Amino acid sequence: MSRLSAFVWSVADTLRGPYSEAEYGSVILPFTVLRRLECVMKPHREVMADIVSSYPGEQQRRTHLKLKTRTEDSSGLSFWTTSDYSLKKALQDPDNLAENLIDYVGGFSANLDVFKSFDFENVLRTLDARNRLAQVVRHFEGIDLSPDAVSNADMGDLFENLIYRFAESANEGAGQFYTPRDVVRLLVDLVYAEDTEALRDRGTVRSIYDPTVGTGGMLTVADEHLHELNPDASTALFGQEINPRTYAICKADLLIKGQDPSNVRQGDTLVVDRFEDRRFDYVLSNPPFGTDWKAVEQEVKGEHARGGQGRFAPGLPAVGDAAMLFLLHAASKMRDVDDTGRGGKVGIVLNGSPLFNGGAGSGPSEIRGHLLERDLVEAIVALPNDMFYNTGIATYLWILSNAKVAEHKGTVRLIDASKFGTKLRKSIGSKRLEITEQDRERVIRAFAGTQDEQSEQQVPVKTFSNRDFAYWTVTVERPLQLRFECIPETISAVTEHKTLGKITGLTEALESFGEERYLNREKFNRALGAHLGDLGVKLTPAQRKTLWQVIGVHDGKADYCRVQTGKQKGELEPDAALRDTENVPFGWGGHPKTHGAFQETVQDYFDAEVKPHVDDAWIDWTKQKTGYEIPFTRHFYEYVPPRPLEEIDADLERVVGEIMELLREVEA
Repeated sequence: MSRLSAFVWSVADTLRGPYSEAEYGSVILPFTVLRRLECVMKPHREVMADIVSSYPGEQQRRTHLKLKTRTEDSSGLSFWTTSDYSLKKALQDPDNLAENLIDYVGGFSANLDVFKSFDFENVLRTLDARNRLAQVVRHFEGIDLSPDAVSNADMGDLFENLIYRFAESANEGAGQFYTPRDVVRLLVDLVYAEDTEALRDRGTVRSIYDPTVGTGGMLTVADEHLHELNPDASTALFGQEINPRTYAICKADLLIKGQDPSNVRQGDTLVVDRFEDRRFDYVLSNPPFGTDWKAVEQEVKGEHARGGQGRFAPGLPAVGDAAMLFLLHAASKMRDVDDTGRGGKVGIVLNGSPLFNGGAGSGPSEIRGHLLERDLVEAIVALPNDMFYNTGIATYLWILSNAKVAEHKGTVRLIDASKFGTKLRKSIGSKRLEITEQDRERVIRAFAGTQDEQSEQQVPVKTFSNRDFAYWTVTVERPLQLRFECIPETISAVTEHKTLGKITGLTEALESFGEERYLNREKFNRALGAHLGDLGVKLTPAQRKTLWQVIGVHDGKADYCRVQTGKQKGELEPDAALRDTENVPFGWGGHPKTHGAFQETVQDYFDAEVKPHVDDAWIDWTKQKTGYEIPFTRHFYEYVPPRPLEEIDADLERVVGEIMELLREVEA
């Protein structure tokens, strides 16, 4: 594959000069698509011409062409061209080469509109004007991209490899288009794992959807794997893609496979769901990592505000990271559970932040809570670092299901496969590791619970209750205790205050008040109030409050301040500076892991963990929030003891000796 990709890309030598590196892809990608289509059509051109001349309607042509071209390995062609041209024939008339190719591409059936997305007519005329068209056409005419030479899966690899090169040369984020095949195969195996037997049944029909479809790589692998399990299975592939070039490639690829091209649609998934009225058996996705959603903020927030009817009703992540929006979208596209108990499944690639970002009550926490409380999270698999082409960060596969088997209901499996990658002989961008077939089988066995307990190559797996990731955040208050003194430091703070400093006579009144220390706020206010009244300095209630707040300093020996008015009169007043929060896990101290156990669980936690250390603290029961966090790394942390002190001392002595030796050489 790398040799074929290099050969296809070598046409860049022809383009060098009239084209910049950033423009190579705009020529190479559409010509690769055209040559692939031509090689697929070649054995059927006579049949195609006969059907085109015999039937005027698009639907009639499509039906008869599929029937006439169907084989054991193919469901038949559903596209054609009314043109007699091929790349070879067009080259025979070099003076009219551009017009011949425009005629060729323009003759394709209406369902093959992908060359509009490439603006291919303009590409051809520009090549012709720059005197490079004939050389490029000859190059591609000499490449065998027939299905016998290049399978559909290999063709998908080729497309994505070319896109990777194109994005790399243009200094773009290549990885947003290109999901490594080893990652895709693992994701597909995980999604199919518990459905394997059902997928072998006769008459199996499954729908597979990718909301960030790219060139269709995930759909291709999922489709081929399903047919490995059951050659007679029927699949319907669906995808949505924002990028016009990758959309065009995906649509052409599905046409070649005999899929309905209308099932691939262009558009931003976060703005509009092009399949709003559909749900699917399987949803697969590798959304872009760390991209913001500022450009679609208005639309996303509008859908969030619609409540239960919107995909994003459960919560919104920070505007800087759209990953959890795609997670919510994928979860919303699972088919409903039917009478047989079969529902939908999701496999999605995410970075680490959706596991833990955002505290209790935040959008990300609410999204996690939405998924966990509805028992949709089946498993999360940690991948090795350095698995992707444009990033070396930690990545995770989330597997969702709305129809878990009985033994997995109410639970989540965390699987740590981070140490099961195999080093590549040569890095590709940031990708230094791959998941081999052997690695993949180990992870699947861990997921299925069929690992050999005696094996040293076990993948670590831990099973948790959904509510093991839930907690309450409660506010702990401590009483306000203040000391008051009208000394130069506090008077200076009043003078510099933006409001108090403008009150006529206040500074002078404070200077004449004396430096007596008060440990009771009410006594201080009464004494200072009388003093200010004698001097004719009048303050509003708000100004009086601001004054004691500026002068008062925390002092643990001072009397407690109490609320002076309202329903809470006489109660202890909290000190905002000493306010703290405590996270109390559901089930703490053996209590039930239920929302109803909130008060008793939190009270017992407070009595055991807080009260012994700060006896005057209390819980503000009005500020409780429920949060959800999946601390994956913490659950698989392995303690590594420090080296013995003797070993460290020996290293230090050796290094000091080396330094001293170097200094002696310098002095000499």
